[in-house]
Amino acid sequence: MDKEKTMMKAILNVIEEGIYIIDSNYVIEYMNPRMVQLFGEGSGEKCHKVINNQDSICPWCRANEVFEGHELKFELVLPKVGKTFDLTEKRIENPDGTFSKMSFFRDISELKHREAKLRESEEKYRNLFEHVSIGVYISSKEGKFLDANQALLNMLGYDSKEEFLNIDISTDLYIRPEDRRKFQKMIERDGKVKDYEVEFKKKDGTPIIVSLTSHVRYDHQGNVIGYEGINVDQTQRYRMERKLKEAHDFMNKIIHSSPNPIMASDLKGNILIWNRAAEKTLGYSAAETIGKMHIAKIYSEGIAKKIMKMIRSSEHDDVGLLRNFPLLYLRKDGSVIDGILSAAMIYDDEGQEVATVGSFVDMTERLEMERALIETRQQLLQSEKLAAMGRLTSQIAHELNNPLFGIMNTLELMKTEIPPTNKRRKLLDLSISEIERLADMLKKMLTFSKPDQEDKIEININSALEDILLFYEKRFRENSIKIKTDFTPDPGTVLASRDQLRQVFINIISNAMDAMPDRGTLSLSTSIRNGNTMDINITDTGVGIAEESLEKIFDSFFTTKKDTVKGVGLGLSVCYGFIKDLGGDIQVNSKLNKGTTFIISLPLYQKP
Repeated sequence: MDKEKTMMKAILNVIEEGIYIIDSNYVIEYMNPRMVQLFGEGSGEKCHKVINNQDSICPWCRANEVFEGHELKFELVLPKVGKTFDLTEKRIENPDGTFSKMSFFRDISELKHREAKLRESEEKYRNLFEHVSIGVYISSKEGKFLDANQALLNMLGYDSKEEFLNIDISTDLYIRPEDRRKFQKMIERDGKVKDYEVEFKKKDGTPIIVSLTSHVRYDHQGNVIGYEGINVDQTQRYRMERKLKEAHDFMNKIIHSSPNPIMASDLKGNILIWNRAAEKTLGYSAAETIGKMHIAKIYSEGIAKKIMKMIRSSEHDDVGLLRNFPLLYLRKDGSVIDGILSAAMIYDDEGQEVATVGSFVDMTERLEMERALIETRQQLLQSEKLAAMGRLTSQIAHELNNPLFGIMNTLELMKTEIPPTNKRRKLLDLSISEIERLADMLKKMLTFSKPDQEDKIEININSALEDILLFYEKRFRENSIKIKTDFTPDPGTVLASRDQLRQVFINIISNAMDAMPDRGTLSLSTSIRNGNTMDINITDTGVGIAEESLEKIFDSFFTTKKDTVKGVGLGLSVCYGFIKDLGGDIQVNSKLNKGTTFIISLPLYQKP
């Protein structure tokens, strides 16, 4: 509506006729530039003061007839400007249901003067006829042109007037002959036609749209003998209108083709735009929402006003803009959707707020993935504990094997010195049997403590890191952690267990987030060294690690998290074991209150 109003105002501003609009109290609401040029600026003043320099209603005023619905057209001489005008007045209805009067002052002073001259001199009439810039014609009722000016010939592509006067108007000029018959019926019924649009064809067959304004020509007995008038080429106007419509349709297609829900509402919250993605995601059809539903219905109570306040504030983004705001949306069926809203204020040409537009991303699937990741991390943590206990059990079992076999060998030697019938020989056999049973138990413990070996596959380190950053995206945002990445464009691959490698990265990134509770920056980079080694750097700006702890951080059960149940001291020791099993290395550099960097080196996979 605002766009149409702006466009209409622009059109009125370029019209050469003087135009002004008054309300029912004779107060001027609008004057176009031509009217201001003729009478001076008078918006907000009484029309009779501006037009006729008097405090009372003009003696020729017929505003009451216009407000009753009549359209008036008459000539008027105004002494104030010393001009004669062809005055057309009509009633227009305002959006609020009230009426105003629009008047068109076409300056015909010169035309009157020329008419007088034309009556005196046919030559002057001919000059005017020929040199006017719009097409002028005189035709017979039967369908032949009797005369036409050069502008009309140029418009229709004819070089010779003689050729033009010989064409058949119905078949050679009109694309549809029935339009000619319709024109004749209207003009002979009313005596004139104004701005009647038809399609003509030029000499080469090119179609053009023409606006006809014509009058009937009568003989001395009052019989219709032909028509005369002007033809105005409207092709350019229609081309512009078509381009505007195409641009509008294109923008409309973009909005409705967007995979993300897009909505717009006026300042009162009434929905103006509701695309297909919004229909699918929230369950409401466009027919249910546009012009019928308030935008607050899809938010929890009070959130709509909060969003408007944030859009107008500069605390979150630029004034008039809100980016990536987490929000819960209410579907038609009552279910709740997690989303991220980006919204903007729409302003008119004067900078006044007129509407808001917003787009949101449905985060439900991603949040479910994050929850699954958390569960996986808890499982990995439990696996770390079990793996550490397994290694501890394996170490104990291995250490016990040697003295057990020593004891068993000693007992075997003692058996050789004691006769089989001796009672002590039976005690030795019983002791040896128990030691063998104990050795068998230790063997089973060693077998049980070995972890399952997952098949190794080729892994793109950049992709693995990007996947983990994607899963942690929401936690980064909630903890105000900025992410910086600098990945080598052609990283190659490493041969490793996907789950073990993910466990290494998850542990280090989780530790980095724990080290930056208030905000910070997490930087990740990959690079190739010597053509055969992949270096992965993970740097945080957190609290750092004390120098005395750096040598112990890869030891089992060592942790600096004394005040939380999360710290069992197994994560980094397990990570260290995984990297070493892959033939790589892991190092750490850290300074208190400045940050920590983990450098992981892995051999690149060389294809046979």
